[in-house]
Amino acid sequence: MANRRRPKRGSRAYGPRKRAHKQTPRLDSWPEISGAPKIQGFAGYKAGMTHAFVIDDRPKSNTSGQKIQVPVTVVEVPPMRVAAVRFYEQTTYGLKTMGEVWADKVDPLLARRLPLPKNSDSAKALESYNGVSADDVRLLAYTQPKMVKGIPKKVPDLMELRVGGGKMDERIAFAKEKLGESLLLTDFVSEGGIVDVSAITKGKGFQGAVKRWGVKLLSHKNSKHRRMIGTLGPKRPGYVRPTVPMAGQMGYHQRTEFNKRILKVGDEGSEVTPKGGFLHYGDVVNQYILVHGSVPGPTKRIIRFRDPSRKPRGAVVDSPTIAYISTESKQGA
Repeated sequence: MANRRRPKRGSRAYGPRKRAHKQTPRLDSWPEISGAPKIQGFAGYKAGMTHAFVIDDRPKSNTSGQKIQVPVTVVEVPPMRVAAVRFYEQTTYGLKTMGEVWADKVDPLLARRLPLPKNSDSAKALESYNGVSADDVRLLAYTQPKMVKGIPKKVPDLMELRVGGGKMDERIAFAKEKLGESLLLTDFVSEGGIVDVSAITKGKGFQGAVKRWGVKLLSHKNSKHRRMIGTLGPKRPGYVRPTVPMAGQMGYHQRTEFNKRILKVGDEGSEVTPKGGFLHYGDVVNQYILVHGSVPGPTKRIIRFRDPSRKPRGAVVDSPTIAYISTESKQGA
């Protein structure tokens, strides 16, 4: 007699809670946008947090028009460079790679990340894609951590950036123009814009069920242990269900926060660097952004931004008025 099988239905949310495979976040989806072609993402490095006073521009807020204090995260965003252009076609199994064209010159440090093509002729390769009916086009861009003082690494982080907006012919032409060129954050978003933020959270190692899942402590009359679960489950079925809270890896998971507002885009890092520098980071010397609120991950972690996939209706996208940014020392915080 055949075994009865009943696959688990529905979402398992964040389970299983395993360590992320790599520190660069993975983006599986990109929202559709209108307007002229542009890149739909960017990346930077988290410097730290401070606070600022801004004029509340929410029309229905109780403090509308008044000066309020908000927490802000400083992310250093040096220019990114485009290493290649990748073309996709839509199949019954999803997007499939048609091919890619690499730039003639890329950062030699990128060879530590992956094998690079040798003797590539980008002009000749691009001609072979003239008139090709692609369904999607993306840029293979890499960061430049060697420009950041607070990052103790030189090997770039490589990622895909989708080109959205306009017609497909316009997207392809835009991608060809950017091949081998530098990208700035202002090519992606401006002050007041709404973005989604993805990063790998702070790792906490192997933790017990009480800290990992927040289960209740057992009674003081319990035998031998208090910080353990009461039972692994009933006698039937004869296995431990995945819904039982147990000890295991905590932290170092990819998480995405939706609809974070960019309060400021600046070029002078001294405007936001606190006295003595950011803890475990130092001084901001490149272009930076102020993100309203917190973002996942510890200091120095790579942060990825994307156009909002769940942009709220009526969201304020104008440039906010910032009255004050705290640069007081964080050494005693």
